[in-house]
Amino acid sequence: MDLNTERIAAALAEVRRRSPVVHNITNFVVMNSTANALLAVGASPVMAHAPEEVEEMVALAQALVINIGTLSGHWVHAMLLAAREAQRRGIPVVMDPVGAGATYYRTQTVRQLLEAVPITVIRGNASEIRAITESDAKTKGVDSLDASDRAVHAARQLQRTRESVVCVSGETDYVIGPEGTVCIRNGHPLMPRVTGLGCTASALCGAFAAVVEDRVLAVVSAMAVMGIAGEMAAEKAQGPGTMQLYFLDALWLMTEKDIRKRLDAEVLP
Repeated sequence: MDLNTERIAAALAEVRRRSPVVHNITNFVVMNSTANALLAVGASPVMAHAPEEVEEMVALAQALVINIGTLSGHWVHAMLLAAREAQRRGIPVVMDPVGAGATYYRTQTVRQLLEAVPITVIRGNASEIRAITESDAKTKGVDSLDASDRAVHAARQLQRTRESVVCVSGETDYVIGPEGTVCIRNGHPLMPRVTGLGCTASALCGAFAAVVEDRVLAVVSAMAVMGIAGEMAAEKAQGPGTMQLYFLDALWLMTEKDIRKRLDAEVLP
């Protein structure tokens, strides 16, 4: 893909201009933080998981984000209903396989969702991505046991099999599309110390996919904006608590100049 700061800045501007509604069926831990991040970047979040209303809510949205962090049977049912409605309406579906590989139930739920409908974007850490394609892969609760580069092969296999854009997040983020791989090195070591920032990345992928037709560019833009915001926040933060506050401010205040100055990304051969 043609990777440049102007295209990423334009994608951010489009999110802010159109303020897409992003329907999140996400976990209890991150509802507040991901909603605030979506608002800060310019999108319009909604958090609804009741099976009785998810199909109606999808009808109002421009993207659906499914996050399996706090699973239960009725939530899985709601995810399937919402994903099928999103497919029917042609809106992008982002899946975050939180903790895949930790338990049989989580791993099978991810695979069930993948079999049920085409997923536009799959974003997870290295262990989660490996767990989808490798039967012996494990996670540390919801944390990765692997560096992100260890999952690139699995991500490429998953992309070919599911025809999704696959993002492996970590110290380096990898975005795998049908034409190749982009690596993004933006971010800061404080980011993993703030709960829910991985889930926030998936929500941002939903916001960008809602307004950017090129899905690889959408995910690259979301992950670049995420990492740059982390760097900007870390320059002011005293620790994880203030990191979270300044991260939201950085999303809100980010300019094309910030992206041009800080972007550290390349298309791999």
